[in-house]
Amino acid sequence: MSYLEFRSISKSFPGVKALQDISFALEKGKVHGLLGENGAGKSTLLKILGGEYIPEEGQVFVDGKLQAFHNSRDAIAAGIAIIHQELQYVPELSVMENLLLGHMPTRMGFVDKREAIRWTRENLTRIGVDIDPEAKLRDLSIGQRQMVEICKAVLRDATVIALDEPTSSLSHRETEILFKLVKDLRAQGKVLIYISHRLDEIFELCDGCTIFRDGRKVAEYNVLAEVTRDELVSKMVGREITDIFDYRPREMGDTCFEVKGIAGARVPQPASFSVRRGEILGFFGLVGAGRSELMRLIYGADKRSGGEVKLADVRGSIDNINAAIRAGLVFCPEDRKEQGIIGGRSVSENINISCRRHYRRWGFFVNDKAEAATAEGYIKLLRIKTPHRHQEIRFLSGGNQQKAILARWLAEQNLKVLIIDEPTRGIDVGAKNEIYQVLYQLAEKGVAIVMVSSELPEVLGVSDRIAVMCQGRITGELTRSEANEQKVLSLALPVSSAPAPAMAA
Repeated sequence: MSYLEFRSISKSFPGVKALQDISFALEKGKVHGLLGENGAGKSTLLKILGGEYIPEEGQVFVDGKLQAFHNSRDAIAAGIAIIHQELQYVPELSVMENLLLGHMPTRMGFVDKREAIRWTRENLTRIGVDIDPEAKLRDLSIGQRQMVEICKAVLRDATVIALDEPTSSLSHRETEILFKLVKDLRAQGKVLIYISHRLDEIFELCDGCTIFRDGRKVAEYNVLAEVTRDELVSKMVGREITDIFDYRPREMGDTCFEVKGIAGARVPQPASFSVRRGEILGFFGLVGAGRSELMRLIYGADKRSGGEVKLADVRGSIDNINAAIRAGLVFCPEDRKEQGIIGGRSVSENINISCRRHYRRWGFFVNDKAEAATAEGYIKLLRIKTPHRHQEIRFLSGGNQQKAILARWLAEQNLKVLIIDEPTRGIDVGAKNEIYQVLYQLAEKGVAIVMVSSELPEVLGVSDRIAVMCQGRITGELTRSEANEQKVLSLALPVSSAPAPAMAA
């Protein structure tokens, strides 16, 4: 018998029908996957379940009772917990305070901090998460913040738990903990909704799945029965994708980008490497290896303790963000919500914010027609799903936000080097292929690309050369022909007393 049921759910936003007549039911003790491209409507459905959106049509039933959620408090009271892809936490508060927000234990009318710390530590340990209860959220990695959000839902003892791309920022160890949690919760009779673009996770965890495309339900499968990966992908994207990476070899030019002895607080060992025109250099490492920290040092976003960054035809070392952009070095960060998008601004403004200086007339006035043409062009090129260019970017799906950030730098007229950190985090199969094609096109035009990714198949599938990091240092490099999973992982795993292989110039 079903515990949670959606009946004919429809939801519209200005210019777009986000959900159209969605109906399906879920049972206790089952994990149900939601699949579909970015913008297909999966996250919108979760926001309706969580009380953030109210559907124009349709009904939600929980344990046989019709529900009318007007806010998140209503949903929480009904035993619903949602872990969104874009995390919702208070960065200035501690892990303990985020977990117990609104439920802090008291003693004689005052907050009992000692009891709060004890409770937090005990429950984190029970779940298998090793995080300091008093650590500020802002000081944790994205993966650690994700685990705190997951713990919050589990410790709330909800009956229905929905997870939206929960492993997108987790380490291998954290992913193992999550999988165990999901399986334990299923055994406890919980109702679990699991959104992921990683189909291996769907096959490992889910009992069934529903596929959305353009706001409609297009298929529903019993994952335990006969259904293949290719069938799921073709239903999601409406076409067959035989090779998601579709690597395109190309001629490469001379070295145009050099990093010499760069170091900082989180990259204590000086790092050096170079990239040729038209080359895609992939950076791989386990979570905490220092890849993102190194890229921020290179871009000038964090303070360096030494080293220099050189671009061909640019005099001197680049040591700050403004100098980097003007020299043609740009950066797409891993954390798009905090470091990439400007949430309250339009898609057009987010795309044009960097290249706007090229559109000024007489030094003061912005050429609105030029900006509109640029935004419309890249919305079409990258298939950014938005009702119009004036839509606030915060209302777009995570994958479409990522495309808009990429469009921002594609619009930069002087682009020479693109550093892109986790380019396909939380992005569907079809959009991944589109982003890879954009990277190949840029490389064919002579742009040097540094691509950071925690997905080993992506690094192996897209890169011309691979640099590997471990514990804050570059441990080696491999050409495309040399690289395989075993060799890359051997460089990514810490080995005591083993010297680091030299990084080729």
